[in-house]
Amino acid sequence: MLIPHDTRIALDMVVDLVNTAPESEETDRLADVDALYRFVQDHSVSGVERLSTRDLLGVQGVRSRFAEIFAAPDAHSAAELVNQLVAAAGTTPQLTDHDGYDWHVHYFAPGASVADHLAADGGMALAFIVVTGEQERLHRCEAPDCGRAFVDLSRNRSRRYCDSRTCGNRLHVAAYRARRKEAAG
Repeated sequence: MLIPHDTRIALDMVVDLVNTAPESEETDRLADVDALYRFVQDHSVSGVERLSTRDLLGVQGVRSRFAEIFAAPDAHSAAELVNQLVAAAGTTPQLTDHDGYDWHVHYFAPGASVADHLAADGGMALAFIVVTGEQERLHRCEAPDCGRAFVDLSRNRSRRYCDSRTCGNRLHVAAYRARRKEAAG
């Protein structure tokens, strides 16, 4: 699956944002304005200078909408959620080349809030996934103690675990040890 660079960056941002939620972690990793500022810096979100509690609440709302899209049971449900999210963000597509990146598309309106910025760019990246018939690539980790979001970009769509907590390795080692113990017993 060929994904343009800007879409891949937006998908990574969506996954990271969803994974800040308390249901993915022990605590909310986006609980205050300082955490939002670090998130914006870590993801090189352009055009953001000052952040407020209003911005934080807006981004937390966008995070919830992204999580709903990951949980959507089918492409039609996902498309409806993406359409609502993108429409509410007031998208205004623009070609741009800044900060050392080649030409890419920004979907947020000039002067948009950080929440609308993330909703527009992230929503359009998710729209790309739905449009290409790849909605089933939006997953939650199947490890019993995880549940983190990820986009399965493997060729055969076979990933079951996230990368961030070595969930697959832990479960494979546990299964191997159980088989060895059973064979020895």
